[in-house]
Amino acid sequence: MPEQKIYVRQPILPVTENRETSPNVRQQEQPGITFQQVLKQEITGIKFSQHAQQRLRVRNIQVTDRELQKMNAGLEKVSGKGGKAALFLMGDVAMVVNVPNKTVITVMDGQNMKENVFTNIDSAIIL
Repeated sequence: MPEQKIYVRQPILPVTENRETSPNVRQQEQPGITFQQVLKQEITGIKFSQHAQQRLRVRNIQVTDRELQKMNAGLEKVSGKGGKAALFLMGDVAMVVNVPNKTVITVMDGQNMKENVFTNIDSAIIL
C-alpha cells in the first residue's frame, strides 16, 4: 500500500517574547491582598482613614447612615467627572476625600474650617 501524506501550508511566524495574553489567562495575584478584602472594599463604599477617624472622635463629629449614603452618591458623581481629590461640604463639616481610593483623608468642623486653605483638591461637592 502506498504511503499517504498530507501537506499543509502554514506561514512560519517569528517568535516574539511579548505576546499578548488572552483575557482568560489569570493575571498575577498581588501578595497580601485577598479576594475577600477587595470585594469588601468595593461593596462597602467610602471608608475613613485612621487620621479621619481620629478627627471625628476628637471633634465629636457624628456621621449618620443617611450622610454616608449622601457621601457615597457624591463620591460616584465626582468619580464620574474624573475627580481625584475632592472637598465634600456637608452642613458645617468639610471632608477631604481621595476619590480613586474611596477614602476620607481628613475631617473638619465649622470652627476648624475658618481661615483654612484647602490645597491639592481638584473637585468640590456640596452634599
